[in-house]
Parts: sequence; C-alpha cells; structure tokens
Amino acid sequence: MKALSIAATGMLAQQMNVEVISNNIANMNTTGYKRQRVEFQDLLYQNIKRVGASSSDTGTVVPSGIQIGVGVKTGSVYRITEQGSLTNTGNMYDMALNGQGYFRIQLPDGNDAYTRAGSFQLSPTGQIVNQDGYVVQPGISVPPEAVDVTVNAQGEVLVKIAGQIEPQNVGRIEITSFPNPAGLEAIGDNMLVETPSSGQPTVGTPGNPGFGTIMQGFLETSNVNAVSEITSLITAQRAYEMNSKVISAADEMLSVTSQLR
Repeated sequence: MKALSIAATGMLAQQMNVEVISNNIANMNTTGYKRQRVEFQDLLYQNIKRVGASSSDTGTVVPSGIQIGVGVKTGSVYRITEQGSLTNTGNMYDMALNGQGYFRIQLPDGNDAYTRAGSFQLSPTGQIVNQDGYVVQPGISVPPEAVDVTVNAQGEVLVKIAGQIEPQNVGRIEITSFPNPAGLEAIGDNMLVETPSSGQPTVGTPGNPGFGTIMQGFLETSNVNAVSEITSLITAQRAYEMNSKVISAADEMLSVTSQLR
C-alpha cells in the first residue's frame, strides 16, 4: 500500500508550502522584503514494466510501460526579486532603489551584507547607517553644521552648509548588483549575503546600465500580494486535506484486508 507513504510526502510538502506562505504574509509590511515561492519535484519512479523493454523475441517493445511514482519533495524555495511599491515617507535619510541593485552594508565583522531596505539614519559621528547602526558603504559622513541633505538619483550626497551658497558634495552612495540575486542568502534584519549561487558582486553608480536609481524620501515596500498569498494558502490547505483523505482511504483498504477470513 504505497499510497500511505506517497500521501505522507504530499502532506509534508504542503506543510512546507504553508510555512513559506505564512512567512510571506508575516512580512507584508517589512521594508524591502521579497516574497518566496516553493518549487516542488516528483520523486523517483518504480518501474514495474520498463518502457521500451523488449516484449518478444521478434523485436517488439513495450510502448508505455508501468511507472509508479513514490511522491513529491521540495526542490527549492526561491526568492522573487520583482520591484516593490515605493512609498513617500518625507524622511531625508530614507532611500529607495528604483530598479536593480542593493545597498551595501558593512557588518561588525568587516564583511559586507546587502539590502533593499533604505531606512537609514545618522550615527553619533555623522555617518549614514542602517537601523542597527551598521555603516552604509562607502562610508559617508554628514557634517554636523549641515542644515539640509540631498541625495540625487545618481547617489551623490549634497549637504547645505549655513552661510554657503553652493551645496557641498560629501560622497556618493554606491549600489551593488549580482548575476543571480535569487541566490543571495538571507541572514535576517532585511540583509542578504553573497553565496556561490549569487555570483560575484558588481559595484556601480546608481543610474548606470544595469543599476537602479536612488529616490530620497521614499522606501520600497514588500512585494507580497495579500490576495495572491491567501489564494495560495487556501490551495495548499486543500491539497493537504486531500492527501490526508488518501491516507484515510488507504487505511480503510488495509482494514478491509486485515478482516478477511
């Protein structure tokens, strides 16, 4: 009675599907969050009668054969990197990327992490940092006497100093792109790190070919679609229930067999 183990794999797969969907829904309001999707694969097949096998000594072959599948498995959980909506916050240190790329953040251990969440602030020393106080690369400091800060679409940070007519350029925010952004590893706190699957990072200027532009005073919202996620949740729940029905049916069939006299 292979149906018991086959249906069990289906229930386990749908359980993981629900877990991924629940994480998407939980992060509906997370700045820069990219939704995830589960990809399923069928398991190995048992060949009861192998297709193409010889069926006689005259050269005839089996046209279709008999293959019995043994269930399903989770092949991958991948990140969908489509652009989220941009919302106006009015905060001069909030920045959103319109297009491809990531902000580069220096972690306390000296390594780099990458994020789409541009809710930045100033450190006690005047550096632009993220919400955890990690420096946004390449490390730009705003003078304490600055009365206004402007970040243009190309990432230039221009500060207005009292008594000066022309704004002062204190640096340029760089953004980073990857050949395969879906291959980045999430480490929490809205940050991702490089992996062999993501490819080598390419640092560039905002607005250049292959790089997005920076919008000051905006934040990128999560790209989770509530209606789509609820629909997927209902589908996963029904699939889980149907697999459980298969187990119940297989158990009843085994019960009938055990009662034979």
